[in-house]
Amino acid sequence: MDRPLRLISANPVDRLARVVEALLVVASQPLSVEDLAVAANDDTERIETALRLLGERYSEGRSGIVLEQVAGGWAFRASREAAEACATLFERPVERGLSGAAMETLAIVAYFGPCTRPDVARIRGVAADSVVAGLVERGLIAESGRDAEAAGAIRYKTTPLFERVFGLESLAALPRLDDLGGEADEIRERLEAVAEKRPA
Repeated sequence: MDRPLRLISANPVDRLARVVEALLVVASQPLSVEDLAVAANDDTERIETALRLLGERYSEGRSGIVLEQVAGGWAFRASREAAEACATLFERPVERGLSGAAMETLAIVAYFGPCTRPDVARIRGVAADSVVAGLVERGLIAESGRDAEAAGAIRYKTTPLFERVFGLESLAALPRLDDLGGEADEIRERLEAVAEKRPA
């Protein structure tokens, strides 16, 4: 009589990788190595090994789901070839196209934030109330305290969802304005002019 196939590996790293995989599937946001270590009751070095194993298993071109490091942690996303079908199924508001005004405002908050609506309006040269409200509604920016120097105006910063949507590990991964070429010159000059007027 043939022996039954062993479908599940007894290798401890494989077992840990399956636990990490499940944690990432049920998580609503990216999880750091430390978060995963606490949840799996294991050490960070073994978690990193498990993540490398999962990274090979869930890579672009091999799977419809891709493991990526984003927003200060690890998360699954749809592969490029599956992204359009997923967007059609869920049609999340944040995944619909952003207007030019929204992208401009988002760039200002990402590079200069936390900043207030008046800051954004000065840099863009037009009122920003509705655009900021729309970005808050989509979860791409959020309140970040009040500015004592600007009559208590609400300050805004980008969110982890912003980093995830734009595939950034952190805001440090944003390209430098100097590297964006001529199109960024005017925005950079406006940012610097506003920055000089604000207290340190």
